Amino acid sequence: MSEMNRQLAIRWMDEVWNQRKEGVIDELLHPDAVGHAEGAEDARGPAGFRAHRDLFLGAFPDLRMQVEGTIAEGDRVAVRWRVRATHAGAHLGFRATQAPVEFWGITWLTFVDGRITEGWDAWNSDGVVQRLRVQAETP
Repeated sequence: MSEMNRQLAIRWMDEVWNQRKEGVIDELLHPDAVGHAEGAEDARGPAGFRAHRDLFLGAFPDLRMQVEGTIAEGDRVAVRWRVRATHAGAHLGFRATQAPVEFWGITWLTFVDGRITEGWDAWNSDGVVQRLRVQAETP
């Protein structure tokens, strides 16, 4: 079970974030799933996740996520990842800076019967947004 869930987590990161496959969201995310991310309201179900992802991709339309490591135990998988992107959209509440960004994070996923039921994301979101905000406000 651990290996299957690890492979599903890697698939989620690649197909949902890099390949932008909408159908995979419905396939792998349980309808009652809850996603927790620092600085954001909980995302509930596929619609809540899509709203969160659309905001993020609106700010970073060329986002690429690279999985750098995983740890799986039973129904839980931790994924260490790196993102590279360009701040090319104004979806963070200020003008796009066209600045390249790179940041790392961890996502902790819980699976039941091959579907994600809960996720926790941890990365330096406040630091990334603050740096971009300063750049946007600098003439």
